[in-house]
Amino acid sequence: AKQFFQDAVERELISKNPFFGMKGTVGSNRERDFFIDRELVQKVMDALPNTEWRLLFALMRFGGLRCPSEIVALTWDDVKWAEDKIRIPSPKTEHHEGKDFRVAPIFPELRPYLEDAWKLAENGEKYVITRYRNSNANLRTQFMRYMDRAGIKTWPKLFHNLRSSGSTEIRKAFPDHVAAAWFGHSVPIANKHYWQVTDDDFAR
Repeated sequence: AKQFFQDAVERELISKNPFFGMKGTVGSNRERDFFIDRELVQKVMDALPNTEWRLLFALMRFGGLRCPSEIVALTWDDVKWAEDKIRIPSPKTEHHEGKDFRVAPIFPELRPYLEDAWKLAENGEKYVITRYRNSNANLRTQFMRYMDRAGIKTWPKLFHNLRSSGSTEIRKAFPDHVAAAWFGHSVPIANKHYWQVTDDDFAR
């Protein structure tokens, strides 16, 4: 409501936004955080049925791509092999000036899965992910089915915690602003919703 009325103010349809003073922040439930460590990553990879599904998982866990929006928008032209970089289209933030994409490294953990998919890609194929582009492809349901078959208990906030785990790892190796830029969020948002305290932090 606050956004709708502010738009009306900017269009000079009304003079004042009656919701202007109301707080519009989204809360964060950190009790549902779950860190997907490397041991669990390998178990999941072993349970996934094909190269494209393993790449889907790697793009979320190691590349920090949003699923499905950023993953299905990714093209092979976005993968800059020689520069060791990946250009990530961002439909979620494209309405903000200069936020229609971000550039991140092709992280070493991600590269083998990209290379495997590239070897199998048909000549002239545009998109990195091809089999699961249909809007009817319920990736969450399919993913949970594979985990169930393998006897792996799925975690809360299924796709969000994959992105959060990747972001948390990168934050340990690089400054805040770098980690946030590569994963496509601001430092305050990362602090509030993404970066986790892990068992490894306690061990160290």
